Amino acid sequence: MQSQDYAGAKWALGQRTRAGTDAAIDRLFDEGAILRTHVMRPTWHFVAPEDVGWLLDLTAPRIRRGLTARYRELGIDAKQSVRAAAAWAAALAGGRHLTRTELGRVLTAAGISPEGQRLPHLLMGAELDKVIISGPRRGRQFTYALFEERAPKARKLERSQALAELTSRYFRSHGPAQIQDFTWWSGLTAAEARMGIELAGAALGHRVIEGKDYWYEAAAAALRGTAPVAHLLPNFDEYTVGYRDRSALIPPGGRFDPSLYSFGSVLSNILTVDGVVCGAWRRSFERDGVLIELRLSERLAPRESAAVAEAGRAMGRFLGRPVKVALPHV
Repeated sequence: MQSQDYAGAKWALGQRTRAGTDAAIDRLFDEGAILRTHVMRPTWHFVAPEDVGWLLDLTAPRIRRGLTARYRELGIDAKQSVRAAAAWAAALAGGRHLTRTELGRVLTAAGISPEGQRLPHLLMGAELDKVIISGPRRGRQFTYALFEERAPKARKLERSQALAELTSRYFRSHGPAQIQDFTWWSGLTAAEARMGIELAGAALGHRVIEGKDYWYEAAAAALRGTAPVAHLLPNFDEYTVGYRDRSALIPPGGRFDPSLYSFGSVLSNILTVDGVVCGAWRRSFERDGVLIELRLSERLAPRESAAVAEAGRAMGRFLGRPVKVALPHV
């Protein structure tokens, strides 16, 4: 799950778990039951410790190739990457956890410049090489730890097994989706995606909808219900960032106003009702609770407003604080 916005990613995870809370996810993260590292596109992702090894084996080589030109611009060569990783491995050995700033000082002491974008790119390289990974937070600061100490039971899979596993998981959790969606999300090539679908076999179903090929979990049952369902989705939520073709999220009739959204797109904090984007939201913490302010693209029906209020109560349960949703008139 994409997680460059840690707070937003926790809420995204909370909406997909039973009884998950903000405090519980913090605790699991600090304990190492949830890890955070650069993988796939690449960007920060929450990853289970048992999965992080085979995921990096599958996706890191292509990411590395994509970073070649940037490393050249920054004056980072293979020898420097190896030296940086070795210096960090020595500094973190024995269960130590260091912040990014502290790892920059380790580089300086080793005679390697951490200036500008060199430090984050060297850190990313060490993550891709399974040398370092997220450690427990230190107050509000994030730390790094040794990969082998944080994920000692990371599974190893043959490449074909890993490809089948990732493909099945994507279409099971994101389907119905297209090949272009999967390649965008995973960073794999179209040829690899097709091979993954073939390897997944009967686990995936296939349909052509409006001339487009979609795959999904074959065993998934259709959801049936009459009451509207609303979600206050965080920025970069998997429901939005997990697809290249996001046309199904946009209201019919072209009622999408980019000026409502902080990023000018559905990658912002969005309100959905029955899976369709109908507004944006922002959250502010107050002494007596949390205020959710909405900006709507159209007026909500009473039953839809009730669903939004329930989404606010769900956030309140997650945060352990009362949440008030301010519904504007459109």
